[in-house]
Amino acid sequence: MQKDLLTVEDVTSVDLENIMLLAERIKSLRLEWKHDSLRGKTVALIFSKSSTRTRVSFEVGIRELGGNCLFLDRNDMQLGRGETIADTARVLGRYIHGVVIRTHSHEDVVEFAKHARFPVINALTDQFHPCQVLTDLFTIREFSGTLEGIKVAYVGDCASNMANSIILAAKLAGLELTLSSPENYAPKEELLQEGNIELGKISWTPDPKKAVAEADYIYTDVWVSMGMEAEKDERLEAFKPYQVGMELVEAAGEGVRIMHCLPAHRGEEITGEVMESKNSIVFDQAENRLHVQKAILTMLLDEDWEKILESETV
Repeated sequence: MQKDLLTVEDVTSVDLENIMLLAERIKSLRLEWKHDSLRGKTVALIFSKSSTRTRVSFEVGIRELGGNCLFLDRNDMQLGRGETIADTARVLGRYIHGVVIRTHSHEDVVEFAKHARFPVINALTDQFHPCQVLTDLFTIREFSGTLEGIKVAYVGDCASNMANSIILAAKLAGLELTLSSPENYAPKEELLQEGNIELGKISWTPDPKKAVAEADYIYTDVWVSMGMEAEKDERLEAFKPYQVGMELVEAAGEGVRIMHCLPAHRGEEITGEVMESKNSIVFDQAENRLHVQKAILTMLLDEDWEKILESETV
């Protein structure tokens, strides 16, 4: 892998396969795992956005890999008082071995990585969420046995960080992706043309039932992300026809699986009935964040990570 994971575009097809294999092994052997990939290393978590799954999964993962975790609230640092991103990155480079950043501006994470001498992992920005979407690919592969040719329908805000990320992931992994949203929330045309591997078939439609027809997976996310509270009423009204309820699930077919990166606003983008249905795999997704992020941390911070895959012992 490259030094940093800022978007899915930093991942090659070879990297993706290695992440999948390593995460699979880490998950299956979690209780017996003996490889302390982060022994003697400290990874900082810099968060300016609140979190449940991201913080807990990274903190637990870092500790299970033998490392030290240092949580830093951006507002408690000098960053919150005017110190530049470049200076902060340079200073932290004298103390720590890696950083996980969850913040609003993607450009800030890019700027931080530019000046950091250690790996930088994007744990969510307003534009991209690579750790989540790599976990989604792992989860799809876990349930379907493959990625190439799998049909995914993404329903809701198709201009969001998750939609942006799954577009890039579809191209990387060879998914057949159909996105569906109101026209004002359609994906950016230029993003549909970008990507490091042109394998996936990607399209957009304003008709959610057309999008989910014959889909293997239906994916949705919140309609009002952090920082968009002023648009709440407008968004809730615009997205009403795109709620993932049992009627939409039935339009896809009996075997369709339901994905949501959480937190879910039950009764808005998804109904409680669907969340609790036999089709739902949202909590499997949530668990897999831990295993995939441990694989990412290992590949970025352990120079001997390839020996783990070659080893016959745990």
